[in-house]
Amino acid sequence: MDFGSLEQLALELIRTPSVSQTPGEVALAQKIYGLLAQNEYFQQHPEYLCLTPLPQDRLGRANVLALVRGEAETTAKTVILHGHLDTVGVEDYGELAPYADDPTALKEHFQGQTLPAAVKAELLSPEWLCGRGSLDMKSGLAVHLGFFLEWARTAAERHGNLVFLATVDEESENSGIIAALPHLIAWREQFRLAYVAALNNDYTAPLYAGDPNYYVYTGTVGKLLPAFYIRGRETHVGQPFEGFDPALLAAEIVRALDLNPELADESDGEVALPPTVLKLTDLKQAYTVQTPGDAFLYCNYLVHGEAVEETLAKLKRVATEACRRTLAAVAERAQAYATRTGLPPTEPPGPVKVWTYAELYAAVERRTGPALRERLAAAARHGLAAGRDHRLVALDLVREVARRLPEREPQVVLFFAPPYCPPNRLTGRTAAETSAAAALEAALAAVRSETGAPIERRTFFPGISDSSYLTLTVSDTSLAALQANFPGWGELFTLPVDTIRCLCIPALNLGAYGKDGHKFTERVYKPYTFGILPRVVARTVEELLRRC
Repeated sequence: MDFGSLEQLALELIRTPSVSQTPGEVALAQKIYGLLAQNEYFQQHPEYLCLTPLPQDRLGRANVLALVRGEAETTAKTVILHGHLDTVGVEDYGELAPYADDPTALKEHFQGQTLPAAVKAELLSPEWLCGRGSLDMKSGLAVHLGFFLEWARTAAERHGNLVFLATVDEESENSGIIAALPHLIAWREQFRLAYVAALNNDYTAPLYAGDPNYYVYTGTVGKLLPAFYIRGRETHVGQPFEGFDPALLAAEIVRALDLNPELADESDGEVALPPTVLKLTDLKQAYTVQTPGDAFLYCNYLVHGEAVEETLAKLKRVATEACRRTLAAVAERAQAYATRTGLPPTEPPGPVKVWTYAELYAAVERRTGPALRERLAAAARHGLAAGRDHRLVALDLVREVARRLPEREPQVVLFFAPPYCPPNRLTGRTAAETSAAAALEAALAAVRSETGAPIERRTFFPGISDSSYLTLTVSDTSLAALQANFPGWGELFTLPVDTIRCLCIPALNLGAYGKDGHKFTERVYKPYTFGILPRVVARTVEELLRRC
C-alpha cells in the first residue's frame, strides 16, 4: 500500500474510539476483522481469520488473528506482525475531548490553543497527524495491516507466511496478548507454522530534544509495580505527637523513589528510566479529626535485567532509610515543640518494621494455618467480581493479612501489584535470536542506503510492550520471588510461564515515529511512519524469512 492509503487506513482506525477497558475495543476489533474479511484472500480462506475472545471478559472483547500463507514456496517459516488496538482515555484533552478521535477537526481547534511554538507548528503541519491513538499506536497498526493486506493480495508470489495479531487491553492489564498466546500455539500446531520472529509496531520517539535519529529495538523493558502499604498509629489531632502519621512516611518514601536515577537499572550499556510514582494516598474514607491510620503508594519500576530479588532488597533498603529519616524528623519536631511550650517532650514513636509481603504472610500463616491461602483467594475473586481496581484488590489482601497480626505497631509492607511485564532482549543464546539480529541489521543497512534515514538500533524498547510475553529471559529464582510477594497471584494476575517458553519467539519493535504519546498533543510524523517505516518492515520480513 502506498503512503496515502496507509494514512487513510490510520485515520479510519483513529476515528473509531477504542479507549482501554471500554466497549470501543470491541468496536475497533470488529472493524479490523471486517476490513480483513472483505479481502479476497480471506473470502477464499476463511479458516485463516478469526476473532479470539478473552476468557470471561466482562466487555466481550476479542483479539483479531489472521494468517496469510505464501504460495510461491511451501515453508513453515512465519513472521508475526502484532500491535495493540486500545488507547488511553481522552480526559487530558479537556475542552477538546469531543475532537480527540477526529484528526481533521482537532487540527483546526489546535489553531486557537496556546501551546509552545514548536509543538503548535508540528500539530498544524501537514507532515504531522494528531489525535488520540495517532501515535500509540494506530498509525503503526495501520502500517502492519496495510503490509499484511498487500501480502495477502500477492500471496502467490510470497515465500513464507505472515500472522497478523491485533490485541486489546495493552494500556491496562495486558490481558489481550496473554489470551492470544494459546491461540498462537494452536495455530502453530494446526497449520504447521514455525515462528521465526515477532515484529511489534509500538511507537518510537526522540530520546532527547533535537534527537535526529529514528530507533528500532531488539528487546523490551520489563515492568514491576512495587507497592507499599504503610500502617501508622492513629491519634486525635489534639495530641498529634502521640501517634505516627503514615502519610508523612509515605511522602518520604515517594521523595526517595520518584525519578531517582540511582535506582535505575542498567544493562547492555543502556539505563532504564527511574521509578515513577503513580499513586499516593492515605486510606481514610471520611473526614474526622483523627489522623490517618494507614497509607498506600505504588510506582512504575522498569528493569532491563535486574533480578526481582535484587529489586526487593533495593526497595526494602529505600523504605528502611525513609523510616529512619521520618522518625528522626518527628523526634526533632517533638523536641522543638516541647522547647517552645516548656512542656516535657512526648515519647517519640518506636522503630517501624519494614518487611516484604512474603515475610508478613509467613508470619501470619504460622499463626492461622494453611486456610489463610484460600481465604485470600476468595477475597481476590470477590474483589474482581465487584469490578474493583486490581491494585486496590491487592492492597485489600495485604491489609487482610496485616490485620491478623497481634501487634498494632507501625509497619511498612512491600509487595507487587499487577501488571507485571518481563524484560527480554536478543541475547544470542539461540540460533533463532542470532539469525533475527542478523536479519534486522541487513534490513536496516538496505533502508539506510535507499533513503538516507538515520535509523539506529537499540536494545530495550523503553515503553511497556506486549512483546514482553513472547519470550522469557527471567530466571526461575526471580519468578519465585515475584510470585511470593504478589498477593492474589493466580487470581489477580498469572504469568503463563510454560506457554511463553513454549513459544519463545524473538521479539523486535519497529515503530511508528512521533511525539507526546499519552498527551493531548500526541502526534505522528507521517514521512517516516507512512514512507520509510513500511520499507523497514518489508525488508525485515524478507530478511527474516530468508535467513531464519
